[in-house]
Amino acid sequence: MSLYIQPYPYRRTLRRLAAEAQIIHPLGVNVREEDDAYVLSALVPGLKAEDLNIQVLENAVSIEGEYKAEETEYLLNELPNGSFRRALRLPTEINAEGVEAKIAEGVLTLTLPKAESARPKKIQISVN
Repeated sequence: MSLYIQPYPYRRTLRRLAAEAQIIHPLGVNVREEDDAYVLSALVPGLKAEDLNIQVLENAVSIEGEYKAEETEYLLNELPNGSFRRALRLPTEINAEGVEAKIAEGVLTLTLPKAESARPKKIQISVN
């Protein structure tokens, strides 16, 4: 009887993915729609307002930031480090002048008001 030993074929792939995961971290977001705005929430633990760059153009929102890496060697390092970028397209155009951003307890909240042209208009019916 012969026994064949084959190396695990995905070992290099897993190492490469682990290395890439330390460079770019996806930013998970929640978006809900209200009558006149979208409200976006994202977890950004440990970041301050000056660590983030938020841009709005038409119906696209972009959030960029960077977690500073410490020069300490760890036995286990699961906290995020490196830069991240997340871009979203919303169904309607955003009024960039009215956007509000807040950070509280590690949660970024963006209030993205819909442009006037995207808001529903109520039409009054006259009765004769």
